[in-house]
Amino acid sequence: MFGGQLKDLTGGLGEEKPEGEKSEAAAKGMTQEEFEQYQQQLAEENELDDTQIQAAADDVELPTELAKMIAEDNQEEEQKQSVLGQLADIQNMDVDQLKEKAQNTLEELRQSAEKCDVM
Repeated sequence: MFGGQLKDLTGGLGEEKPEGEKSEAAAKGMTQEEFEQYQQQLAEENELDDTQIQAAADDVELPTELAKMIAEDNQEEEQKQSVLGQLADIQNMDVDQLKEKAQNTLEELRQSAEKCDVM
């Protein structure tokens, strides 16, 4: 509030900015001091929120059924990522389907090679 009046009295010495540029504080309709206080208040509130979340996390218990489901999902993921899990997936593959895909890919390559002038 006083900053604008003081600036008018001093003629805005040394604080001129191009018209297109505004400080973040001015863009929000605040003085720089008000903006700094606002930022500090936001930071303090954020710290308070984080503290409350941490405190609440200690009080919350995961239902046993949900914990079992999560553990089972994690075990399944570990098995899929392991070498043995990947080998088991290979056994379940449809060889005829893979063969058909390979033949189609080869045929596409032949057709594109025939169209190519360089080859």
